[in-house]
Amino acid sequence: MDPEEIAALGASLRKIDRRLLPSQEGITKVWYQGGESYFDVVVELREGKIEWFQFTLRGKSISWQPHFSSLQTGGTNELYQDDLSFHPGSKLIENNQYQDLVFIELARSILQTRAGEPFFDEMLALFD
Repeated sequence: MDPEEIAALGASLRKIDRRLLPSQEGITKVWYQGGESYFDVVVELREGKIEWFQFTLRGKSISWQPHFSSLQTGGTNELYQDDLSFHPGSKLIENNQYQDLVFIELARSILQTRAGEPFFDEMLALFD
């Protein structure tokens, strides 16, 4: 992916109003939706610290939780619209057996376009 497309994807991420998201006690959910279908970043915070995040783009995903030993990559069902169980508001993820290092670097590059914003800086630190 060329640098201009990466920059455009990063710039397209817009924060969704929290009032539209389901709430859980002690958890703050933050959702950024990108400018193309199936591109979003969802983060759950507990006491201001990232408890979980998921980055999805074009049928691929990266997830992180504190108890994971590393970033988890996988594929989503979002591009399989012939599936009878598919609903645009649902997403199933199947983890890869091995990390998709190319996708991890792409996600890092996209998030780096937002470096300097505390929220994105916190996510980027998890890629190290």
